[in-house]
Amino acid sequence: MPVYTYRGANSAGKSLRGFVDAENLRAARARLRRDGVFVTDLTESAGSSVKAERGAGGAFSLGSLRRVSQMDVALATRQLATLVGAGIPLVEALTALGQQCENPRLKSVVGQVRDRVNQGSALADAMANTGPFSDLYVGMVRAGETGGALETVLARLAEYLESQVRLRNKVGSILIYPAVMFGFALIVVAALVVFVLPQIAELLKSLNQPLPIYTRIIISGSHFAQQWWWALLAGAVAFGFGFRALVRTPAGRAWFDRTRLRLPVVGRVSRTLAISRFTRTLSTLLAGGIPIVRALETAKHVANNVVIGEAVDAAKEAITGGASLAKPLRASGQFPPLVTHMVEVGEASGELEAMLGKVADTYDEQVETTMTRLTALLEPLLILLMVGIVMVIISATLVPLLQITSSLR
Repeated sequence: MPVYTYRGANSAGKSLRGFVDAENLRAARARLRRDGVFVTDLTESAGSSVKAERGAGGAFSLGSLRRVSQMDVALATRQLATLVGAGIPLVEALTALGQQCENPRLKSVVGQVRDRVNQGSALADAMANTGPFSDLYVGMVRAGETGGALETVLARLAEYLESQVRLRNKVGSILIYPAVMFGFALIVVAALVVFVLPQIAELLKSLNQPLPIYTRIIISGSHFAQQWWWALLAGAVAFGFGFRALVRTPAGRAWFDRTRLRLPVVGRVSRTLAISRFTRTLSTLLAGGIPIVRALETAKHVANNVVIGEAVDAAKEAITGGASLAKPLRASGQFPPLVTHMVEVGEASGELEAMLGKVADTYDEQVETTMTRLTALLEPLLILLMVGIVMVIISATLVPLLQITSSLR
């Protein structure tokens, strides 16, 4: 249903501004008229797709193109939890939250949610199918509203989102230096092949002397890169798009996830990261009062791995038949003994949420430690690789020159 932005005044002459959802402009005007609003301006709002963000003068704002990050949602969730915990009515809390949002898109979304809540919708229903709020988020909010623990659920959601942002930032910051080193190595090699080698090759050809086989191979590779660089670039781009299309298919994604988990080092990191996401999400959902079958379905998607998802599906079917969670997870062979043992202990003690949270903390630390060690190992390897490539190119050109010089003597 379209959402419209309105400006107007009430019977007392007070200026009003907000959002209203209706089937068309006529229905929106009729609804506002019933609410006692005399409309002066009514336009279709951009909503989650953000067609245009209009200010007082009606001009397009570049801020409307800004993406709503997970950190923006985490901060907004933390603020909303604080406001609700202070006893402020939900509509007023959403109004205050909208005023504090710095992101124009998030401000627009919060305004729409507030108006829908003001019209009688539940908070979860108002957030459903709205850009930055995922199914996990909406499900947690709905459970909090049903159980009367909205403040607690919002606080847990904020902690969950903040932990995910921290983990992503740590992994990203660890990978920055190797990525810069690898890019610099590619630039150096490309400069040698495109600019330096052709000049030396012309000098060697002008001397009319036989060249070693590896020198001829490197010179031929340099000529090929010069003449067909556009084909190489087009091939790389086509391979990237083709691989992306393959991974988006169910069979291709399953093949990619299985292959990734079997790799020596990358597989361990990928498995650890997927299990960390799965256990953290499952702990948050169970603590928020979500039934375990529904929580497993949501946590499976957050893990973002088909192999782990298949194991979770098997566990979900086993639980529906009356089994425990630890047994099918252990039978799948995709979860380490630490995970299954902690789950078993949590089920026996009635503290499954706490045990899953401890598992997630442990695996978060493992991911950070492993990435730090890999970075420390990659730095000298990349330097050695760059030096080795440069030495091969230099030797392929220097050795023939030395041979020619010695023969002239």
